[in-house]
Amino acid sequence: MEYRYLGRSGMKVSEVCLGAMTFGREADEATSHRMLDRFAELGGTFVDTADVYGPGTSEEVTGRWLTRQDRDQWVIATKVRFPSGSGVNDVGLSRKHILASIDASLRRLHTDHVDLYQIHCWDRGTPLEETLTTLDTLVTSGKVRYLGASNVTGWQLQKMIDVARQLGLERMLTLQPQYNLLARPTEWELIAVCEAEGLGVIPWGPLRGGWLSGRYTREMSGPPVGSRVETAAEKGWSETWDAYANEHTWGILDVLRDIANAHGCPIAQVAIRWVSQRPGVTAPILGASTYDQLEANLGAVGWSLNDEEMDRLTTVSEIRSPYPYDDMISNAQRDR
Repeated sequence: MEYRYLGRSGMKVSEVCLGAMTFGREADEATSHRMLDRFAELGGTFVDTADVYGPGTSEEVTGRWLTRQDRDQWVIATKVRFPSGSGVNDVGLSRKHILASIDASLRRLHTDHVDLYQIHCWDRGTPLEETLTTLDTLVTSGKVRYLGASNVTGWQLQKMIDVARQLGLERMLTLQPQYNLLARPTEWELIAVCEAEGLGVIPWGPLRGGWLSGRYTREMSGPPVGSRVETAAEKGWSETWDAYANEHTWGILDVLRDIANAHGCPIAQVAIRWVSQRPGVTAPILGASTYDQLEANLGAVGWSLNDEEMDRLTTVSEIRSPYPYDDMISNAQRDR
């Protein structure tokens, strides 16, 4: 396992992060702890959860495991934004909700601090200054070490950075976006902002809900019964069969399969390697419902794709950029 600095900070994290969204849900506590043990055995140090996973159950499962570890060796990330209860103020990024949420997360995690505290999504109802000043107090109080954002747009991320800079507040250190071979628009602004401002990128969904695992093929007329893709529509998830069962996806999978065969490894490992080796990326988040899934995905560490393989995957997964991200604007900027 390699270790990388997290954004423009002096803190290092393992080259992959273990996502805990399934803990206490698809994976029971015994299985979740077994996955954490295996991750630790291979040198993993970075775990990502959220107060809404469960809700709260993921943090509780992670916290009970954490009590048996050397806390200082672990980088624990969690999030705030979505409903934590049924009350009218149990949602959003207000001072009231953030302060209540961090204390609840710390109790569930059995720790006195969170290493990375992330806003889970933008809140249009709360003044940004209120959110940022509250987060700053969490850092100065010692309850939080660093701040991050997830699921925001390019202008929102830049706005947070600029306002924090203007007010002299602790700024965002990381971005947690969806980023994979089937989600390339993340590059249009978000990755560019992160590279310019020194934010570490910790992508979620490197396998796009299983689409890049090799489980689905063009010969199928539909997804297997009970699979994530089969249940996506009823759960409100976007990785539905109708959205991705097309030649663009199959073309990416053809190249993934060819490269995987050359390396003698599963397709999923190649997809994870591509994300891990992209500019600006610190550590992809690996989520798994079973121990065997995690074991297979952890095989993505310890080796690299060569330049030709990276180029093949980058080329086959490209999509036509809309204005103003298209070639006309790019060429005009290049020629200035």
